[in-house]
Amino acid sequence: MAPPATVETVVSDLSNREFLERYARAGCIGLVGGATAIDLAIRRAERHLDDDDRWSLWSHAFFIQGVRADGHHWVIESDLDIHRKHVRLGAQENRLNKYHDEKMYCNIAVLDFGLTDAQVATLVRAGLDMVAEHGKYSIREIFGALIGLKRQQIRGKENPLAREQSQFCSAFVRHLFMQAGVDLVPGVAGKHTTPEEIIRTAAPHKRYVLSRHESQGKMAALRAKVKAPLEKLRARRRKK
Repeated sequence: MAPPATVETVVSDLSNREFLERYARAGCIGLVGGATAIDLAIRRAERHLDDDDRWSLWSHAFFIQGVRADGHHWVIESDLDIHRKHVRLGAQENRLNKYHDEKMYCNIAVLDFGLTDAQVATLVRAGLDMVAEHGKYSIREIFGALIGLKRQQIRGKENPLAREQSQFCSAFVRHLFMQAGVDLVPGVAGKHTTPEEIIRTAAPHKRYVLSRHESQGKMAALRAKVKAPLEKLRARRRKK
């Protein structure tokens, strides 16, 4: 009997730090479900990929490049990183410990595709090239991908809001893995790729998931947090 394409291990009794220290390694994909307004909007929009219209657990994807000379795991990602008086938009390197915050990142996954050292080196080089070239993070492309989630027939075509030298997080990860000959989401154009589709990839891998499903009360609060600005926007449009 052929081995299953995906082997999944689910845990719930570890901290984010313990989980990542146990399962993260060079060449893996990391996924998180964030709690910011944009994260919640992405998770909500991904319900169109679920037969029961359930919100996705996942809103951001990144590539784990491995441990460096400082003894820390580092990631390469395309992200919207905002600090006081400092904003970074696009391809960047960060320490993996930015995802240790349980309040900000309730769910985490690590996908291990068993890449060779040569494949990992190829991905790291490609990722660092994009960092050096100041690849942009495009919120505009996210909106194009969200349009595609509602109109599935266009998802095999180029993102209608695509820009040159820009990738949002999951499109960035998909692009990197194509350099190693691994297509995570066949049939879907690169800049339509969502974190939910990466977690569902049919490419053979081992998947490790730290799952803390939100309570019904918390989910109701999250929905309200997303719904309020949408209602305000609709009200403004009606007045026009």
